[in-house]
Amino acid sequence: MEKQFNISSFYSGRITLRRTIQIIFLIITLLIGIKFYWFVAQLESGGAVNIGRPPGVEAFLPISALVSLKYFLFTGIFNRVHPSALVIFLIICSTALVFKKGFCSWICPFGLLSDVLADVHLYLFKKQIHLPRWMDLSLRGIKYAVAGFFIWSIFITMPVDAVGTFIHSPYNRFSDIKMLEFFTNISLTAFIVTLVLVFLSVIIPNFWCRYLCPYGALLGLLSFFSLGKIKRSSQNCINCKQCETVCPGKIQITKKININSLECSACLRCVQSCPQKNAIGFSLQGYPIDQKRIALVLSALFALGIITARQTGYWQNETSVQAYRQYILGKQMPWKTPKGIDPEKMKRMIEKMKKSSPG
Repeated sequence: MEKQFNISSFYSGRITLRRTIQIIFLIITLLIGIKFYWFVAQLESGGAVNIGRPPGVEAFLPISALVSLKYFLFTGIFNRVHPSALVIFLIICSTALVFKKGFCSWICPFGLLSDVLADVHLYLFKKQIHLPRWMDLSLRGIKYAVAGFFIWSIFITMPVDAVGTFIHSPYNRFSDIKMLEFFTNISLTAFIVTLVLVFLSVIIPNFWCRYLCPYGALLGLLSFFSLGKIKRSSQNCINCKQCETVCPGKIQITKKININSLECSACLRCVQSCPQKNAIGFSLQGYPIDQKRIALVLSALFALGIITARQTGYWQNETSVQAYRQYILGKQMPWKTPKGIDPEKMKRMIEKMKKSSPG
């Protein structure tokens, strides 16, 4: 049967359960950002600070999380410079081992933005614009190359003692401030790049997520070992290919039984669009999972991880308000390089990390 495009089935602007969860996490993210902004503003004013620093802001420090992960794996030390960065990173990675790239389609604010821009694409063009397959495959390699660069730089080339020094360096310790400045004092170059990415995401749906996001690439690789996956019943499938039409990952679903693609984000659009009962569904080790259960388990993983971190003292960081104030006011902090580490070599390494990440 010839594949027919149905814009109403692809359009994701309806307030579905998945969209509701996305909006809830977006609101939480915005509240964290606003609270951190006022925390920094009070520090800059020089007056009393009566707003606490929200630990959740460290979700935007993936490089710090990767460095902390290596340090933890090699030393057993869960450092308290940016502990919640590693906690959130581990929670996100755990979701990939259960619900594929479910974080991307259910939780991530940039995933929500990609969905909205994809809806704009459909509103403007009334149809999907596809890149040639060879170009699509080539561009998809970019995000894996970027993810590989960071993993190689941190896990292969950085000595463990240098990792420890970097963790406690002013650059990493106050990287949350640098990250905020990227948004509040964005450079012209960064602004133009952002506009270009938005434009490309309207012309080519999910451009950032599909081709450039290194976080999504890492989750895709982890999702290969996911306990849950989309399964198609060859007996019940009528080969209408409606599932392929609505799939944002452009997965060739009707050619497979177990959908183990690295691009699957467990958004369940394929399941919702299928006109044939029991032809396709998401299952966890053979047990059928619907939208409500995915939403419940994903929320539970985040809640459990954060509560555990709070109870064990690995949620709030160790940097004092006074240290933040001194840094913001431009005063030199007495951070010392541990014995056995060449200060000049450490300085060059930090400069290299600065060039690799804005935050």
